[in-house]
Amino acid sequence: MAEKKPAPKKGNEGKTVTVRQIKSANRKPDIQAQTLRGLGLGKIRRTRTLEDTPSVRGMINAVKHLVEIVEEGK
Repeated sequence: MAEKKPAPKKGNEGKTVTVRQIKSANRKPDIQAQTLRGLGLGKIRRTRTLEDTPSVRGMINAVKHLVEIVEEGK
């Protein structure tokens, strides 16, 4: 049988971004609360380390007034 080849890796392999929620989603549009949930956040001062992809960057940009970027890793 033929061996399976590993999938080609994209250019941003291993890159991460750490975000921290700094403000509450109360009294904000529901879509922003859902975006925070999608990022794994939901309570103030909660921190998550995520893959640095365009979709994650777009989500961070959508709620940039509620989160801060703590660290960008390799």
